[in-house]
Amino acid sequence: MATRGTVSPGVQVCSLKVDVPQLIAPGTTYKIVRFPFGSAEPSDRFGMHQAVQPDGYVVTDYATDDRSGLIWPSKSGWGHLYALIQWEAPSATGAYTELRDQYVRDPLSLGSPTPNDTTATDHRAPSIGQNFFSKSHGIFVNPDTPVALRVTHNDANPRLLNIAEFKLVIHEAA
Repeated sequence: MATRGTVSPGVQVCSLKVDVPQLIAPGTTYKIVRFPFGSAEPSDRFGMHQAVQPDGYVVTDYATDDRSGLIWPSKSGWGHLYALIQWEAPSATGAYTELRDQYVRDPLSLGSPTPNDTTATDHRAPSIGQNFFSKSHGIFVNPDTPVALRVTHNDANPRLLNIAEFKLVIHEAA
């Protein structure tokens, strides 16, 4: 199995959180959720979410660079993805009737064998008030293929994604 970063037996975890709202434009094009680096993230002990990325690219501003939404798996294995998504309430006019989210392998087509490979796509009807969702899904992961969380909506106006969490847990796979 390919590995990067700290070699350690057992489960490896990357846990990201952002509570700075991100303005998401409406439409059918999914947007990568962006996450801060360093002490602003809950846990990245295995170096899966770094400003200096495995291919040498350096993210200088997480808020404007889609690469800040990438988790680069530290080793090959069975990956379990988790997400928490909190949208602001719909607008009074032109309100959204659908909220969408999905996981994606190599969303920026950085050269992996599986670019833009989406999975666990959900289209959700909104509830009254703010909309809180959580999801999980399992996939095989490897260090050459980053994964991301993407979202969109169909409101007539841009809407705030108030809070998001994105987590990858990698288990050994035989």
